[in-house]
Parts: sequence; structure tokens; C-alpha cells
Amino acid sequence: MSRIKISILLIFSLIVIGKAHASADVASTPPTFEITQPAADLLPLFDRQIEVFGIPIYADSGISKRRLLHAANIFAQYLDNDEDGNVDNPLILEAMHKNDAFLVMWSSEERLEQMMEAHEQSLLKGYGQDLGNDETRPEWHAQQHTGRFDASIEEIWHLITSAGYAEAYPEIFGIEDESALTRAMDKARGGHFTSVPSRYPDTAWFTYYDDTCNYEGMAVEYIYWGMTSILGAQSKRAHEIDDEWRLYKKEYIERHDPALYKLLTTKKYSLPQKLPDGNYRGFFYKK
Repeated sequence: MSRIKISILLIFSLIVIGKAHASADVASTPPTFEITQPAADLLPLFDRQIEVFGIPIYADSGISKRRLLHAANIFAQYLDNDEDGNVDNPLILEAMHKNDAFLVMWSSEERLEQMMEAHEQSLLKGYGQDLGNDETRPEWHAQQHTGRFDASIEEIWHLITSAGYAEAYPEIFGIEDESALTRAMDKARGGHFTSVPSRYPDTAWFTYYDDTCNYEGMAVEYIYWGMTSILGAQSKRAHEIDDEWRLYKKEYIERHDPALYKLLTTKKYSLPQKLPDGNYRGFFYKK
């Protein structure tokens, strides 16, 4: 997660209380990936949107259709990982709806700044995450996980964990207070650091040095590295990521970070068991 992404994740964390929970119909109705026009008050910022199980993805005019649809497919595969047309864990979707979760796709830094200003002016309300056009790389999957990394794998998962899992299971996946996740993270970082240390202990395997990232942001990064490493996304990126994360394969996490491995493979939480590839098939199921 880059510096600007940490900022926007936190700035967009304005929780709106009182929104109705996601209905069973939303959780069991596969997305159509229909591209529609946003509400009139959002048109100065965005010209298109797609809803994935009722969660909006807003896109500005510079976003390619291919990348918008790719992001929507990745989103759907994370929420409906077995692709049977139903959200795997309705509690996660319910939490995301309660917190007005949304994803914004931007085509330039200027556009991103405009979106952040809009949030400050209450045009965008809720718990949001951003994803850039150029960092959304559908070809990474076809290239067998080589070349420039597909950041939609990261940014969409950040939103699902922060607005979904952390809210639905605060004692387990909470990022602000002590939770099973943050206790495991403290061990992975070699101690409980509320700010970035000048040097991590030699025994640490999660060593993120971006001093703009607070403790909550570290927890968001930690569950991202763990989940995507278990799913195989990081296995060919060892030299690219070893300054931040060293357990880049499933077996390494199982061996060296059993607390995290147990959290992310416990069936009752219905976490993903396969890495999204941008080809969601759930809409083929007949109801």
C-alpha cells in the first residue's frame, strides 16, 4: 500500500450509522457487471459505476472499461470465492453495507485529490478505498503472476478486510484495538510498535518501514500479505517484497506464523481459498 493509499483509506473511513443491512436478496443475487451512471451529485467526479453485491465501484472518465470490469470481477471473486452466485459470508457483506463501503478508481493523481476533497465535503460518505487505473493489471494473471503486479488484488482486499472482516469480527480481525490479528502481527513485527521503529528486530518477518502508516494500517497490510501469500499471489515476488514481507509462500506461513495461518484458514470465517483471477463465473448459476 503506497503512502497516498494509506491516507485515502483512513480519510474515507467516515462510518455512517443507520444504513439498512444488506438484504438476503443482495447477498444471493450475482452481480451483472452492468455499467451505469452514478448519482447526479457524483457526476463531476465519476461518469460510471458498477455494483458488486450492492457495493459500488465508482470510476472517472479516464478509467478503461477493461480495468473497471476486471476490478469488479476481482471484487466478486473475493466475496463469492466458490463462485456459486452467493456471497460466502453474509456477515461480511452486511458489515460493508452498514459502513457504506465503496471503491473509487482514479486515472491520475489530480483525480484522486479531487476525490479526497469531495469526501471532505461529504459528497462521498462511507468507508472507501482507492485503486488506480494504471496499477490495475489484468494481464498479470494471464502471465502466470509475472510482470507488473495487479494491485486490484491488494486494494480490494484492503477494503473487504477493513470495512468487512474487521467490523464483523472485531475480536478476531479488528485493526484498531487488540485482536487475534494484531496479537499475531505484534509477533510478526518483533514487538508491539505503535509507530514505525528505526529498525525492526532481526527475528521479524513483517518489516514495513513507511512511517506514514499507523498501527491500523500495519494490520491492514499484515492480513493482506498473509492472505495473498496463502493463496499463491506472492510466490514469485520474493525479491520484490522481501524488504517488507518474508513469508511469501503458504508453507512458510504455516511453519513460521501459525497464529496467522490458523486465522486465515478457519472455515467459519469463510475467507478466500483461491486467488481471484478476474474471471467471475457466479452469474452462470441458475436460481
